[in-house]
Amino acid sequence: MIIVLFGATGDLAGRMVMPALVELRTRGLMLRHWRLVGCAMDAIDDAAFVGILRASLERNGGLPEDWEELATHARYVGGAFGADDPGALPDVLAEVRGELRGLGGDEPLVVFFLAVPPVAFPSITAGLGRHGLADGARVVFEKPYGTSLESFEELDALVKRTLREDQVFRIDHFLGKEGVQTIYTLRFANKIFGAQWDRHAVAQVQIDVPEDLDVANRAAFYEATGASLDMLVTHLFQVASQVAMDTPYDMADPESILFERDAVLHRFRPLDPANDVVLGQFTGYRDTDGVEPDSTQDTFVAARLWVDSDRWRGVPFVLRTGKMMARKAQMITLVLRPADGPMPAVAARPNTIEINFSGAGEIFLGITVKAPGPDVKLSWGRAMLDLDDVPGGEPISPYASLIDDVIHGDRSLFTTEAGLRAAFHAFAPLQGDARPEPLPYAPGSWGPAEAARLVAPYGWLLEQEGTMPAADWDAAGREATGRETAP
Repeated sequence: MIIVLFGATGDLAGRMVMPALVELRTRGLMLRHWRLVGCAMDAIDDAAFVGILRASLERNGGLPEDWEELATHARYVGGAFGADDPGALPDVLAEVRGELRGLGGDEPLVVFFLAVPPVAFPSITAGLGRHGLADGARVVFEKPYGTSLESFEELDALVKRTLREDQVFRIDHFLGKEGVQTIYTLRFANKIFGAQWDRHAVAQVQIDVPEDLDVANRAAFYEATGASLDMLVTHLFQVASQVAMDTPYDMADPESILFERDAVLHRFRPLDPANDVVLGQFTGYRDTDGVEPDSTQDTFVAARLWVDSDRWRGVPFVLRTGKMMARKAQMITLVLRPADGPMPAVAARPNTIEINFSGAGEIFLGITVKAPGPDVKLSWGRAMLDLDDVPGGEPISPYASLIDDVIHGDRSLFTTEAGLRAAFHAFAPLQGDARPEPLPYAPGSWGPAEAARLVAPYGWLLEQEGTMPAADWDAAGREATGRETAP
């Protein structure tokens, strides 16, 4: 196998892609014979690129024990590549192909990974077609794959002139997270959860991804995108589709999974900016180098999304993300409806099914319990399962998981043409004249207070984490059970 990494000297390649490739190799998941061919404009040689690879690994977990042998797998091609100028890449690829054929006998799989700004997608894609490099290859596109419905259509039409859909892997690393992937098993292998996964049991879904970092090193990017384009239409819509999809007919068939996720994306109702969206901008954002002094870009977005399917009709999916917020977290919370029966719903917090999808992932159950003691008092407890402690496995990073899927041709955790089209259609109203003005919020806060109306009557449960107040079972509760307090 040959991985051709465009943007090999950039931040994304060094922070995510190269460590993921070495993680796969360390786990024994890489094909036996492989090469990494780095491509970038920098005029450096193989030795300098190996130095960049070494520095990347030292910053992200350390060098493997067999680093010296690993370093022999890396090559570098500097300079331009596009439809008009192939540079040295075709010659280097031909040489590396010959090396691998000599080792293994078979024609090696070639994966092109475009860890470059989206503006470079068209020229690189056209170059792959023009110079005969696309046949049989798989091509990984980073996000954003388009910045609007119109730009998505233009980009996808160009890509389709060179590649078949089954060659295209549009990566969204949120779908590669252990916690997001565990939704499948939680729902489809556990009746206790699967039976609650619809509008009859769920009153509200919260997908909450606050961030505590600022935008100092990404100011130019943020000025062009903002929180809503950077996170909402990409990551959070995809996570919402993972939660809301119907049951695939065959979990072993990637196309079955893609079909159901795309089907639910088509049932996302277009956003209503006036009623269902709150934008924010943290105080001091305009003082950041690279930001316009009168910028109206959003650094915070909260959106109430409606899924018009039989399973979810009437249940709000409320999505929130932003910079410079009170804490960093990645949480999915299904807020359950009150139980039917003799006990009135007087607990301080609703029952919940929660999935923390940061790191290795965790599953929480928020349940109503009787507080110990002679009186009937309701309290609230939280049970937790750390997925890192589950026997029989070891967590894998999102990029390593997704690159492993690329190697095996499994597109079930990648976005599709149909799915992205549906996502941009639902997002389109927020890019029009109805877009609300961002409201100011203090750094270190939970964002504009106005966003609380989107999650009424429950409030943002992530903000309440750790409070867990008990509720007294007073006269109404005693009357319902027929029990009186002992004298």
